[in-house]
Amino acid sequence: MPAALSLEHFHPPLPFAVALSGGADSCALLLACVKRWPGQVRAVHVHHGLQLAADGFVLHCQQLCQQLAVPLVVQHVHAVHAQGESPEDAARQARYTAFKQALQSNWGGTIKHTVLAQHADDQVETMLLALSRGAGVPGLSAMPERIERDGLVIHRPWLLVPGQALRDWLLSMGVTWVEDPSNTNTRYTRNKIRHQLMPALQAAFPSFRSTFARSARHAAQAQTLLVTLAQQDLQTVGEPPQIALLQGMSEARAANLLRYWLKLKGVQASTRQLDALWVQIKACQTRGHQIDIKVGEGFVRRSGAVLDWYNF
Repeated sequence: MPAALSLEHFHPPLPFAVALSGGADSCALLLACVKRWPGQVRAVHVHHGLQLAADGFVLHCQQLCQQLAVPLVVQHVHAVHAQGESPEDAARQARYTAFKQALQSNWGGTIKHTVLAQHADDQVETMLLALSRGAGVPGLSAMPERIERDGLVIHRPWLLVPGQALRDWLLSMGVTWVEDPSNTNTRYTRNKIRHQLMPALQAAFPSFRSTFARSARHAAQAQTLLVTLAQQDLQTVGEPPQIALLQGMSEARAANLLRYWLKLKGVQASTRQLDALWVQIKACQTRGHQIDIKVGEGFVRRSGAVLDWYNF
């Protein structure tokens, strides 16, 4: 195995599951994991039901897992996006839910760790998507190497590995994979980045994968500090936040606190909403002044001396 693909740095609890799509990246990851931890690897394939080729993906995964003696679970989902939601986001959320359900329902429910094959190219694409949307530090942090979501622990051990290295290794091993037809559809922004922007970056900045990864790591560290600061500030201003104490903070610090406070309630506030909320907070100088900003499915409103969030 090439040194770039080494899993020496990765120490997952055994046994664990690999998310297997049937594409080159996940096939390479499954093969590498089986070589390093024989008999300790499981696989989960998510059947999205969105395209005719999906049954072929299942067949390929079944054949590969049979060759490698890896237990496989195929989890069916219906990943239809809601109005205003992107198809990619809907499919991603459906996958996470499917992984969790598959692990809970199989192998005695003892496996809680899933390994994903996302690599350096995926990390760059994620950062560029975040930039295109005007994201802040959390978005620029891109994908973490490890994250826990509702009891499911997700690992990405190959975020520093170029995608082509995975394909080259599979070819040298004589292992085949399937190509998702939707990966060439440039009406999806991520595919535009992959097929149009990434080659230009490669030509202009050959080391862009490693430098982008370094920037993502810096952003992730900064986000950790921002969360720590917000936690400290929330203890100071109270829960729910006291308006008078918020008014004594700088706009940037208050925005950081309010974003964190709303996230605790399961609400993602936009920059525009936070800006509008700050204007109302600063203007709140009289007992009768009202604060009323729609955020998510609810409203941030004044309740006496404090702010609160109401979901009607």
